[in-house]
Order: sequence, then structure tokens, then C-alpha cells
Amino acid sequence: MSFRLAAYAVCIEDGQVLLARFVAPDGDSTWTLPGGRVEHAEDPFDAVIREVAEETGYDAMVARLLGVDSRVIPAAERRVPGLPDHQNVGIFYGVRVIGGELRPEPNGETAESVWTPITEVSRLRRSSLVDVGLALARTLPASGHVDAVPVGGLIQH
Repeated sequence: MSFRLAAYAVCIEDGQVLLARFVAPDGDSTWTLPGGRVEHAEDPFDAVIREVAEETGYDAMVARLLGVDSRVIPAAERRVPGLPDHQNVGIFYGVRVIGGELRPEPNGETAESVWTPITEVSRLRRSSLVDVGLALARTLPASGHVDAVPVGGLIQH
């Protein structure tokens, strides 16, 4: 089984959430939250700020820890056939934009980042991470845990 530790930004302003469009090498695209892998010896708190800057062009500050999500993606559901089961542990932070300018990620997998009305999110082909992050931001559970989001239809891994 492979493993990934990642930090994700849930940035909500005026009823809109900041989303990033991830484009896979095969051209398939999915909306997700700004964020990504925590580098070796990097603090997840620092990683989420770095990822927001890389993917969106914005300077951000962490307002609060929202929670942690752990999910196993079975090998049969992975984008690339032949890879093993994969565990993703995501740390979700509520962030605020404090500067910078919105732009695409230079030479990256994020084609664009946009402010999207929260009421429109359910119509998008998106990563389950979006639903997890929005649920954490909406409910602010004391445990930092929300129920697993089922994958299927417009909701992808």
C-alpha cells in the first residue's frame, strides 16, 4: 500500500469557496481544494500555505485547524491501473487570503483556481476532498472528524 500525507486549504469568502482544477496526465480534470503533499520534514501548517501560493498565487494565513480525513483508495479505483491500494491522510485547515493575485500554477498540475459559489459545488466533477473540507468548515466537529464521503457520480477520489 502506498501512503500520502497532505494538507488542504478550505478558503471560504462571501459564500464562495476557492477551488483548484487538477488536470491528470491523461487530460482528465477534477475540481479539488488547493493543497497537496507534505514534503519530508515539512510541517503540514507550512505545507498548506506553500501549496496555496504555488497553486493559486495567493498568500494565505491559517485561521484554524478543521480536521483530519483518512481514506484508503482500493487499487481497482486508482486512476493508473496496476498501482497498489493507497492511503491518503488529509489535514484540513481553514485559511484566509491575505495577499497575492489569483493565477494558474506555473508548470503544475493545477490548470486554474476559481472562486465558486458553495451552492454550485454539487454540480461539479470534484474530489471527495471538497465535500470533506466543506463539511468540516460547516460543522466544526470537536473531534475534527466527519463521516466518509461516498465516491461515485460527480464525486471522485
